[in-house]
Amino acid sequence: MEHVFGIYVHVPFCATRCGYCDFNTYTAGELGSAASPQSWLDGLRRELELGVGQVGQRPAETVFVGGGTPSLLGAKGLADVLDAVRGTFGLAEGAEITTESNPESTSPEFFAGLREAGYTRISLGMQSAATHVLKVLDRVHTPGRPVDAAKEARAAGFEHVNLDVIYGTPGERVDDLRASLDAVLSAGVDHVSAYSLIVEDGTAMARRVRRGELPMPDEDVLAAYYELIDETLSAAGLTWYEVSNWASSDDARCRHNLGYWRGGDWWGAGPGAHSHVDGVRWWNVKHPAKYAALLAEGKSPEADREVLTDDDRHLERIMLELRLAEGLSLDALDGVGVKEAGTAASEGLLQAAALDSGRAVLTDRGRLLADAVVRRLAG
Repeated sequence: MEHVFGIYVHVPFCATRCGYCDFNTYTAGELGSAASPQSWLDGLRRELELGVGQVGQRPAETVFVGGGTPSLLGAKGLADVLDAVRGTFGLAEGAEITTESNPESTSPEFFAGLREAGYTRISLGMQSAATHVLKVLDRVHTPGRPVDAAKEARAAGFEHVNLDVIYGTPGERVDDLRASLDAVLSAGVDHVSAYSLIVEDGTAMARRVRRGELPMPDEDVLAAYYELIDETLSAAGLTWYEVSNWASSDDARCRHNLGYWRGGDWWGAGPGAHSHVDGVRWWNVKHPAKYAALLAEGKSPEADREVLTDDDRHLERIMLELRLAEGLSLDALDGVGVKEAGTAASEGLLQAAALDSGRAVLTDRGRLLADAVVRRLAG
């Protein structure tokens, strides 16, 4: 199985904080003068240099710039980020280079600048086409902007463009979801990621749910919405390759994320970023000011690490690979797991034909219950 080496860069800056988000992000008002994009970039360069010293020269086959809101850096700032990777680890020939972008902080000039810098893929946060749903999510973009941004990215020469959708937001009706899917398809993108809303502890949305202002997402509604998404995207030629991801072709699949799901290695740079190399996982300090200060002193920004045990790796392989359309080799399971796979197939959760060929592959119903299937096969 292909194991790529990737670089993940975490940009911790956001213009506003979305009520559902629990990512490691900060607004300008929260940071004040404690940190800036420049101090972050200086730290990033130093961390990547330390990374080469630690794991050696390993040209990145994929780069993913996430956040936060990377597009707040502008095309010039994102070009600097890619130059930092290129000047340290280096880039493999044909590398996939993705950046996330908020539709409101993009423009035709922005996308043209990214193409010139060497980016090959754009991921845009759309979430919904319904104004009232965006309001509940505290998203500040206008409903039509993501589609326009996707078209601008395509016009700038980006063959690979993704739109993110969130479904199951309190107050979202089935017609709202249909309208969002219509908008996605009108954008002409070759990749869609669709995630059910999760109310994370510590977020503004969790506090609203706790106060009774918003209901918790309903599991039956989430299942029905997922089935509608899959049916609509499949009919339009976008095929699922991971439980929450659909692509128009093999080339349109996100190679960086496939690296995660297939147990590959990656260096995560930036405040709070996680890394995994050769069975060791570590993560950085979260606050941008502390991150920058440690690196300015020539110190590692690492907060802690863990060496994965055989049991850890066994569980993670099942958990991640089972989510893929290609499924999981039965060789990864112990005797109990193989027996459970047979029972799951008899219950319509795994494809019987694939099981006969030595692979555990989720059925459509199994995708809705993927976490439960993982627990059973892991034993």
